[in-house]
Amino acid sequence: MQPASSFPEPPAAVTLDLAALKARQQSAWASGDYAVIGTSLQIVGESLCEALDVRAGQTVLDVAAGNGNATLAAARRWCTVTSTDYVPALLEKGRARAQAEGLTVTFQPADAEALPFADAEFDVVVSTFGVMFTPNQEAAAGEMLRVCKPGGKIGMANWTPDGFIGQLFKTIGKHVPPPAGAEPPSRWGSRSRLQELFSEAGSIVATPRVFTFRYRSPEHWVTTFRTWYGPVHKAFLALDESRKTALEKDLLDLIRQFNRADDVTMVVPSDYLEVVVKKLP
Repeated sequence: MQPASSFPEPPAAVTLDLAALKARQQSAWASGDYAVIGTSLQIVGESLCEALDVRAGQTVLDVAAGNGNATLAAARRWCTVTSTDYVPALLEKGRARAQAEGLTVTFQPADAEALPFADAEFDVVVSTFGVMFTPNQEAAAGEMLRVCKPGGKIGMANWTPDGFIGQLFKTIGKHVPPPAGAEPPSRWGSRSRLQELFSEAGSIVATPRVFTFRYRSPEHWVTTFRTWYGPVHKAFLALDESRKTALEKDLLDLIRQFNRADDVTMVVPSDYLEVVVKKLP
């Protein structure tokens, strides 16, 4: 019988440094210029506000707002809107858009995992492809619930794991692996995960939706995303030339799997969940 002292030690549990991961993600989203990509997603914010049936005069908080798609959609409906993100440069992009349309919006830097607002301060809390990227998913969901009024609503647009963007991040992960133990952002695009995160809410309605990426060509999409979209931009920066070529090939292969264009352009549908959570009164 082998002496107890000679048995191999069990593998140590992976301890994820959430602060370091958040700093890494903030650096990624601050690189490039997400506004170039975000502006094309405006229709998603409009659809979400309709799904939430927002009313003029309601107080609305946009969490991880980016350059303000849901922010602008709510402001166009005469809501009182506060737009937040942890990348100040993106808030400035949103501010410029609001000013160009003559919309009144409050812009404030904020961490989605520690929102600087009182309990039950907002009628509606929204996030389009934003809060799903937080390192501490439970903390972010808890904060959205905390600042939402009883009987209020939380609305989100979250990419699904099997859709184009979900597969994009899976493809990137093959070349630049995420930190061990990190939760995939696309989990927010599954009903089971939403039930886990918002189990204290009164009801959760998750409706499948599709956003279609339309670009001049697959190569145009790759060039645009590697230049302006933070996570893709950072992934290419982390690789040497041969591995950049390999990543580009994999991205073009991924586009070919989804592309429904019958010409040289790119027309790629990407599945997401349009989520409406109603908080108990």
